[in-house]
Amino acid sequence: MASPLKILISNDDGVFAEGIKALAHEAARRGHSVTVVCPDQERSATGHGLTLQSPIRAEQADGLFADGIRAWACSGTPSDCVKLALGKLLDTPPDLVLSGINHGPNLGSDVIYSGTVAAAMEGTLEGLPALAVSSACFDWRQFDGAAVQAMDVAESALAGGWPEGLLLNLNVPAVPPDRIGPVRWCRPGVRRYVDQFDERFDPRGRSYYWLAGEVVNDFEAAGTGPKDWPTDVAQVQGGGVALTPLQPELFWRGALPPLPIAGVSAAPDAAAARG
Repeated sequence: MASPLKILISNDDGVFAEGIKALAHEAARRGHSVTVVCPDQERSATGHGLTLQSPIRAEQADGLFADGIRAWACSGTPSDCVKLALGKLLDTPPDLVLSGINHGPNLGSDVIYSGTVAAAMEGTLEGLPALAVSSACFDWRQFDGAAVQAMDVAESALAGGWPEGLLLNLNVPAVPPDRIGPVRWCRPGVRRYVDQFDERFDPRGRSYYWLAGEVVNDFEAAGTGPKDWPTDVAQVQGGGVALTPLQPELFWRGALPPLPIAGVSAAPDAAAARG
């Protein structure tokens, strides 16, 4: 068994979500000290948004979790929650930041919009090991298997020496625990959406729009990453667990063509840019 850890857990589905309860309970069951700071209601797809124009409130919510787990419900975004926890609510920094278990996948380019990934990224930005975990179906409500997978991965990564600046994004297929396939390193796949906006009309005949859309998965297309790694989309579709290494660094690492921008010198080659 791993040495007891101080773990901060957040999410974007809110304090009443079953996914965060399963993750917090599994971490506590293993003997870790668990603190939950998460939104007081669902705030999915908020990305890395912060609350700047209104106060942030936090109320204790220990009663929603198992004995020994400290919990706060916060009026802000997922990123607000982790920043508030690290900056004010916790007496000492945690050993690990977890975010999830999200009710739905966070695969491919969806991580840009994900509040789940953003909450974990706040930990990474503060130099802490951080893992985001998602159950790859919006309707699935059996989170115990994903909780076990998340804690196994986190404990193993810590024992092996978690590199600073590395954010791990874990997606677990929505199947019973005994049917979950192997964990594999994956590169981000591509998830495109069609018919993203549904136009409707109110009783006065004025139009309004719901962002809905239907996802179209491309199981092979991917951006960066080792070519012999499967995409996260394909790995989860095949019943396996996708573990994708991410980082907050956004600097372009490819080659740059000459750009007709006044005052900009010739672009360096890719090797120089990486160096």
